[in-house]
Amino acid sequence: MVLDLMLIALAITLDPLPIMAFILVVSSSRGVWKGLAFILAWLACLVAVIAIVLALTGGQPPAPRSPPSVAALAVKLVIGVSLVIYGVRRYRRRKARADAAPDTIREPSRVDVGSPWAAAGLAVLLQPWGMVAAGATTVIEADTSQATTFVALFGFCLLASATLLAAELYMVFAPEAAQDRLLRMRTWMEGHKDEAIVFLCLLLGLWLTAQSIYELTG
Repeated sequence: MVLDLMLIALAITLDPLPIMAFILVVSSSRGVWKGLAFILAWLACLVAVIAIVLALTGGQPPAPRSPPSVAALAVKLVIGVSLVIYGVRRYRRRKARADAAPDTIREPSRVDVGSPWAAAGLAVLLQPWGMVAAGATTVIEADTSQATTFVALFGFCLLASATLLAAELYMVFAPEAAQDRLLRMRTWMEGHKDEAIVFLCLLLGLWLTAQSIYELTG
């Protein structure tokens, strides 16, 4: 369970779309407070998903080969296959656009996100819910009678938010330098986001698919 959670959390934290949006949030007026609202909403989504799963399982993993266990593996398989299909389709669209016309990278811009509530709503919308759902199917295996389970779940939430937390702390301690560098990083990510998304989706999707098939047929 721990390895799966860490891989899923790594994929979540490296997803470029939330990072790019977060950079715009913290670069706007009162960006530190809006960034904090974004992070709190982001973490709240992760914690809520974990809490719902643990409430449904009672904190005890289902018995192997039981209907709930098989159903969880089947859902994980569907998520894995869906991520692979999405990655392949995004790669094909990216290749078609590249063949039609070269990408143009825009200069970094500053936008006013509005309010901390708007930033929080943006965090909920940009949560990579497919990957979070994969994490939920893994949390089904959690045994809350063991202290290491809580460490693993805390590590999942922390790693899944690591890039956001790093950018937020950078803005707190060095706001002027951070804003310039984060906007330049966003410009670079704008030209490479498709490759990153394809790589993450294929890697995580193939892992979940292979593991689910192995456990279902083993």
